Amino acid sequence: MLAVMRSAIAGLLSRSADCSAVLQPHLKVLSAGLKTYELPPDYSDVVLPEKPKLKFLNKVPNLKKAKKEMKRLRDIQGPTKGAGTFTTGQYAIVAMGGGYLQWGHMEMMRLSINRRLDPSTTFARWRINAPYKPITRKGLGQRMGGGKGAIDHYVTPVKSGRLIVEVGGHVELGEVESVLKEVAKKLPFPAKVMSRESLAAMQQEQAEKEANNQNPWTFQRVARSNMLGIRRVISPFDLHNHGRYSGKFFNPARV
Repeated sequence: MLAVMRSAIAGLLSRSADCSAVLQPHLKVLSAGLKTYELPPDYSDVVLPEKPKLKFLNKVPNLKKAKKEMKRLRDIQGPTKGAGTFTTGQYAIVAMGGGYLQWGHMEMMRLSINRRLDPSTTFARWRINAPYKPITRKGLGQRMGGGKGAIDHYVTPVKSGRLIVEVGGHVELGEVESVLKEVAKKLPFPAKVMSRESLAAMQQEQAEKEANNQNPWTFQRVARSNMLGIRRVISPFDLHNHGRYSGKFFNPARV
């Protein structure tokens, strides 16, 4: 009896071995592994201030006596001389042209950013001053003459390349980009949302264009050589900025 059982078991084992040998090439072996994710950004060097929200800016400057001023369009023409680099934030709204910011624009930015960003992980800082330049206006229906009109409101002049608002904290660009883009569209001049890296890349690209330019007839050479008497029709402003700025507008493609 034992011999019969041994022979039966041996036959079954041999058949299973033959079947496994036949099916082995057609079987797919699944190997388990871990999915690799990108490392989260390190915010160890970011310090959140005590008051992370944008502060209220006065509508009228605190002056003993208000004085009228001329237009001085040079306040919005050409590149900015200050506030063109980051200080504490990682992202910012950068002006790509010149213009005047009114108090209503500043309130729009303050309310939009303070309401939609989390103050526990995000902070914002102004990079512009409160309105200080007076704008005069005469009443409706007045006749010509009679001197300069009364002060109507105050504005803040902004030049191309100036940072308007800085945003930082324990956040990435995708978390605040939608809010900043919505704010940038409502400004009275073209503006872009940029990070530290994108601003440095734009400046480096512009420097590379100047270094690797193969066209010998640049605006700078044509103007300085006074070809075809062009110095008669261009202003000292164009000669100084090499034609990159036409008034308050910036031409990034011109080298």
